[in-house]
Amino acid sequence: MPARPGGYRYFICDVFTSTRFGGNQLAVVPEASGLSDRRMQQIAREFNFAETAFVFPPEAGHTRRVRIFTPTTEVPFAGHPNVGTAFVLAATGGFGPLDGPMRVVFEEKAGLVPIAIQPGDGTAIRCELSAPERLTLGRSISAESLARAISLPAEDVVTATHQPVVASVGLGFLVAELRNRAALERARPATGQLEALAAQGVAPDVHLYVRSGDEFDIRARMFAPLDGVPEDPATGSANAALGALLAHHDAAPTGSFRWRVAQGVEMGRPSALEVSAEKRDGLVVEARVGGSSVLVSEGVLYVE
Repeated sequence: MPARPGGYRYFICDVFTSTRFGGNQLAVVPEASGLSDRRMQQIAREFNFAETAFVFPPEAGHTRRVRIFTPTTEVPFAGHPNVGTAFVLAATGGFGPLDGPMRVVFEEKAGLVPIAIQPGDGTAIRCELSAPERLTLGRSISAESLARAISLPAEDVVTATHQPVVASVGLGFLVAELRNRAALERARPATGQLEALAAQGVAPDVHLYVRSGDEFDIRARMFAPLDGVPEDPATGSANAALGALLAHHDAAPTGSFRWRVAQGVEMGRPSALEVSAEKRDGLVVEARVGGSSVLVSEGVLYVE
């Protein structure tokens, strides 16, 4: 219910972190019935986070229906909005008492998104989503084309495992491996080159990664300037696609794969994502991403 006539309650949380002012910011409107598409887009632009999530009663008998907006458009699926929305609803009593592990299912444009919720010590709550789609691969581009789009020399792009390729488990990203962490730190999106790729039908949201071998398995950055997100501090959907892609290219026909991914470090918003994938008989059948979140603030939106 609206907080009072013309008002809608909202919460802001930081996702994929256990420390406030790290991770990826998310605004959640937990009871959004009555908001038009136009008003939701205005609200997302007002918050100006990478995404804002709006929660509605289910239409197909599942837990909730969730719609996700960037500052410029609605997206069919995204990682940190699902993890953060599940966290907010669990932390504020939206699912009832959280006495133990719980599973919820969100209805979204990309399909059904199952989320496992695990309470921890104190107020800690960990949420892990299963991607709504199996891995699909789109167009590949050359190392040279990718390098121009991220302002690096071509020799910084690694193609031993795969070419820069569009990968999706619900939302497509151009995924590329870089040579080392120094190259990752130097990467800068070249908007004109990304626009040229988009005109060719290549997803212009670029997810870059290196195999770090330190306390994390992978370090990553994601640029989406054409969607109003110059850089994202933690991208669940991109890292789930990355995990599925790496499992796809692994020589083992069957197995369980796990990675700990750092993102957002270069932005001053360090994030930690836990990514996993399941492979059976040569096919990646599931990709998951999870982590912790923390509440930052709450308030009321006045829309009238």
